[in-house]
Amino acid sequence: MKSNTIVLIHGLWLTPRSWELFQGLYQKRGWRVLAPAWPRMKGEVEAIRRDPSPLAGLGIAEIADHYEDVLRGLSEPPILMGHSFGGLIVQMLLDRGLGAAGVALDSAAPKGVLRLPASAIRAASPVLKNPASYWGTVALTFPQFRYAFANAMAEPAARGAYERYAIPGPGRPVFQAATANLNAAAATKVNYLNHDRAPLLLIAGGEDHQVPPSMNRSNYRKYSRSRALTQFKEFAGRSHLIAAQEGWQEVAEYALSWAQTQAHAGAGAPQLQDYPRRAVEAFQTD
Repeated sequence: MKSNTIVLIHGLWLTPRSWELFQGLYQKRGWRVLAPAWPRMKGEVEAIRRDPSPLAGLGIAEIADHYEDVLRGLSEPPILMGHSFGGLIVQMLLDRGLGAAGVALDSAAPKGVLRLPASAIRAASPVLKNPASYWGTVALTFPQFRYAFANAMAEPAARGAYERYAIPGPGRPVFQAATANLNAAAATKVNYLNHDRAPLLLIAGGEDHQVPPSMNRSNYRKYSRSRALTQFKEFAGRSHLIAAQEGWQEVAEYALSWAQTQAHAGAGAPQLQDYPRRAVEAFQTD
């Protein structure tokens, strides 16, 4: 399934600006690159900081439906790349039969992933500690942002990223993800047994606090019974802000090369590739 379009889906507490490095590189390579904002998100980072109120109460289903509308308006199935909650949206869109291939970077976990390391709880605590945040927005302080997004970055680089990319985000997606395994109709649900979806690559940052590699591995293993191709790649030394951290080019190149190969090969690709047995045994099961 040949595709010349890439759609980039950003994550929580960020805007499409967080993709600027990937977008610039891919455009120089001749790709048509779209980076639509989440619904209700108007203007640049600075404007959203001044008034984040339109984002209050925004939930995962509304976000996924918004991107589905975008994709259905395109003339060809694009390559999908999503970061953090955007990675979850990529998984949901592939499950809906959309996209030629999908790459999820540091993806938030769909329903069914039970692994929840302490660092992930701490990263989400600015939202979860206050139930009123469900229908509101939450702005991260710089120390909170650095812990959740930029722990593997030097402080000047982390502060620069905070000033350039961070916005207040809706609290509802965090609560929806945190309670998904207690809700039969969770908004984060995907069909792990979908044999007909396009290929999926899960990329993990080795030092990510917000979505540690163990969560991505658990996510990966959930697809083990699907005949659709699912693969996993971990980049050592990367924090959650993997698309803007030093070394981002290596991640961008790998993601594009993989996605281009799989999209041109077409869906219905080989079965999920298992870890070597000794590696599987080293992981805690869900």
